[in-house]
Amino acid sequence: MFPSLAQTEVFDSYWRFAAERLAIYYRRLMDPVGPWTDDPILREYRFTNAFRAADRVSQYLIREVQYRQDRSQAPMEVFFRTVLFKLFNRIDTWEALERELGPLSWQRAQLEAVSGVLDRLIRGGRRVYSAAYIMPSPAFGHRCKYSNHLAMLARMMDDGLPGHLAGARSLRSAYEMILDYPGIGPFLAFQYTIDLNYSTLLNFDEADFVVAGPGALDGIAKCFTNTGSLDPSQVIHAMVERQEEEFVRLGLVFQGLFGRRLQPIDCQNLFCEISKYARVAYPNVGGSSGRTRIKQRYRAAAVVASASPYFPPKWNLKPLPTAVTPVTRSGSAQLSLL
Repeated sequence: MFPSLAQTEVFDSYWRFAAERLAIYYRRLMDPVGPWTDDPILREYRFTNAFRAADRVSQYLIREVQYRQDRSQAPMEVFFRTVLFKLFNRIDTWEALERELGPLSWQRAQLEAVSGVLDRLIRGGRRVYSAAYIMPSPAFGHRCKYSNHLAMLARMMDDGLPGHLAGARSLRSAYEMILDYPGIGPFLAFQYTIDLNYSTLLNFDEADFVVAGPGALDGIAKCFTNTGSLDPSQVIHAMVERQEEEFVRLGLVFQGLFGRRLQPIDCQNLFCEISKYARVAYPNVGGSSGRTRIKQRYRAAAVVASASPYFPPKWNLKPLPTAVTPVTRSGSAQLSLL
C-alpha cells in the first residue's frame, strides 16, 4: 500500500517517534531519574507510550481493577469494574470511590452511593473525569453527567451486556454491542472494547479490528497526502503489517513490548501522537484538525516510582527490564527532527 501513497516527511518520523518513545519506556524502567531522551520535543511535552497497554492508566486498569487477586473474575463483575473505571478514566476517582465505599463490585454496589461520593468530590473542587476522551452525557434524564453515565452502566447491566459480550464471536461484534448504547460514539466504543479485551471477559486478537479517532485521522493526513478513498483502518493495518520493514529501512532498533509487536490500537495511537509531535517538528505540514500547539507539557515533578509492568496474563509476556541504548548515543535511533 505504501508505494501507492504519497508520503510526507512526517511518515519516517512516525517510525522514529515509535522507536524513541519505546526506548524511553525501557530507560525509565531501569533509571527512574533520567534524563531518558535527548530529543527536545519529547523532553518538553507529554506523549503516551508507543504501546497503549503500557500507559499509566491502562496499567492501573489491568493490574488493580481487572486482575487484582481479590477481584472476582465473573463476567458481570469484570465488566462492571472495567466500565465504571473507564467512564471516568481517572485513578484518583476510582481510589476515592473505594476509600468511601470499599471494594467496588456489582453484587454490593449501590450506584446512588457512588453518585453521592462523586457529588461530594465535585463540590469539593475535584475533577472526576479524565481529559483523555470527550465524554458526552448520555440522555437518561439526569441533571448531572455522572448520574447519566451511572444510569447507562445500570442499563448495560440490566440488559445482560456482560453475558452477551462473553459470547461475542469477534472483536467487531463486541464493539457493535457497546456502540449500541447512547452517548458512546464509534471511537469511545472501540476504546472500551480494547479495555475489556485486556480482561478475562474477552479474548480476541487485537489485530482483527480498529477504529481511527480524530487524532489519528489528523496524523494520517500529516503522513500521507493522497489516501483518497482508503478507509483509515486500512492505512492503520498497513502500518501494522509493514512495521518490521520500516524499522529496518530506517536503521531503527525496535524491541516491541517485551517481544510483542505493534497492534492496530497502538498504530492508531501513534498516529495521534505523531500528529501532536509534528505541530512542533513540522509546523508547515498541515493536517485535518488545524491545531498548532501541544497542550500538555511534560512535568518531571509528576513522575513517581511505579510498580513493575503488568500485562494481561494471556499475552504471555515476560516484562523484565531489557538493555537499551543510553541517552547519549550515536545512530539513527535518536530523534533529531528539528
